[in-house]
Amino acid sequence: MVHPGVVPMHKVNFDAKTEYDMIQNYKILQDVFNKLRISKNIEVNKLVKGRPLDNLEFLQWLKRYCDSVNGGIMNENYNPVERRSKGCKERNLKGSNKSSKSLQANRLSGASSTEGGPCVGKVYNAIAEEQYIEQIQQLSEKIADLKVSVDSSEKERDFYFSKLRDIEILCQRPELEHLPMTKAIKKILYAADARDSPLTEANDIITRSPGMFLDGDEE
Repeated sequence: MVHPGVVPMHKVNFDAKTEYDMIQNYKILQDVFNKLRISKNIEVNKLVKGRPLDNLEFLQWLKRYCDSVNGGIMNENYNPVERRSKGCKERNLKGSNKSSKSLQANRLSGASSTEGGPCVGKVYNAIAEEQYIEQIQQLSEKIADLKVSVDSSEKERDFYFSKLRDIEILCQRPELEHLPMTKAIKKILYAADARDSPLTEANDIITRSPGMFLDGDEE
C-alpha cells in the first residue's frame, strides 16, 4: 500500500499452510526490504510457528512503519481484498506449473470456481476469522493476568516502602539519630549499591561502639 508496485504480489502464496511455503513468502518480503533499504530483520523461524505474540509484535512494527511513511493517513483508493485477489490470479497465470500448486491450492481453486469468489475461499476465510478471534481472546486473557500481577506487585511494593519510610522517620528523631543502632540502620537504608550488602559495615558500627552491651553480654 505504501510502496505501490514494489512487492511482486503474483509471487505471494496466499494459501500457504506449510512452513516451506511461509518461508518462501517471507523471502519475498525480505527481498522487498532489501530493495527499500529497510534494516529490519524478519525472524522467520519464530513467525512460521504461528505463535500469536510473535506475529502480533511483527504486525505492530509493520503498522508503525506504514504510519511513518504515509503519516498515518490511509490510502482510500487501495483495496487490499481486491489486490490480493488480483495477485492470486496473476500467480495462477504465471506459475501454474510450479511447486506452490499444493493440495490446499487445488481445493481452494475448486471452491472459487464453483462459488464465484476470490481465490481465497469463503470457507477458508471463516476458519481464519475464527482463529484470529481465538488468538485475540488468548491475548486478552494474558493481558488481564499481567495487569493483575502488576497491581499485586505495586501494592506489595507500596506496603514495604511505607514500612521503610516509617523506620527512616523514626531514625531522624534527635534523641535517636546519634545512637550506633540508628547509624547502622541508616547505613542499610541509604546503601547505594544493591550488589554489595551493607550488613557487615552495619554490624561493625554496632560492635565498635562502647556501652552497646552489658558486662554479662560481653562475657
